[in-house]
Amino acid sequence: MSELIHPLHRFIRPSVTSTTNCPGCGNGIVAQAILRAIDELSMDLDDFIFVSGIGCSAWIPSPFFNADVLHTTHGRPIAFGLGIKMGLPEKKVMVISGDGDLAAIGGNHLIHNARRNVEMIVVCLNNSIYGMTGGQAAPTTPMGLKTTTTPYGTFENPFDIANLVMAAGASFVSRWTTYHPRQITTTLKKAIRKKGFSFLEVITQCPVQFGKKTGSGSSVQMLREYKEKAISVKEAAKLSAEELPGRIVVGELVNTEKPEMVEEIMKMKARASGVKK
Repeated sequence: MSELIHPLHRFIRPSVTSTTNCPGCGNGIVAQAILRAIDELSMDLDDFIFVSGIGCSAWIPSPFFNADVLHTTHGRPIAFGLGIKMGLPEKKVMVISGDGDLAAIGGNHLIHNARRNVEMIVVCLNNSIYGMTGGQAAPTTPMGLKTTTTPYGTFENPFDIANLVMAAGASFVSRWTTYHPRQITTTLKKAIRKKGFSFLEVITQCPVQFGKKTGSGSSVQMLREYKEKAISVKEAAKLSAEELPGRIVVGELVNTEKPEMVEEIMKMKARASGVKK
């Protein structure tokens, strides 16, 4: 009997024999969706440079992907991604990290590179908590939730990250949950081809930290909740503001064309040097 080999196995670094992910974590769903998008586009990992910050989600490209990967300091993956894109504009830069890394300490890098419309793909895995370091409250933690750092309940209003990035000026923004792996793949294929800042928020389960604190429990229960709460952009448009709380609006939130910063800088340099284009 021949050994079964996963069709995406060739994208995994040969030295990787185990995972740091907890049982039930959504990281594997997102990792497969990313690799499947690249495969379906007939692209190779050599076409990409992956960047991650600090947190559970940052372990997706590092060390799993057999590619050029920068595992950077906390909150700085988008800043590193900008530097890579400026130096190697022909490469596809994909940032993969979590809500705490990208929206808390990395918040300014997120909104300003969305404003600049720098061409890169940012995949934000939002589990609404700091999962790796003990279950502290994050910028996305629901109001009132008891966490390690808020034993009497959170008292801060959470970010809607996708809306934040849209308001900052990104040209492509989408949101899905880990219940929607095929839709994540389809969206990523669009994001990879997009000339501009492409942001994908994936609502993902953390049964070990968030699941226990909310009573959602297992990853299966959390995925069932995503299925029940998810509502398409078109469906959401029919509801009033009072009817939307508690729902997860999924789909393509914005897809527009606007100047991309690196390309504009290249044009400026050409004008400054007297080269006609």
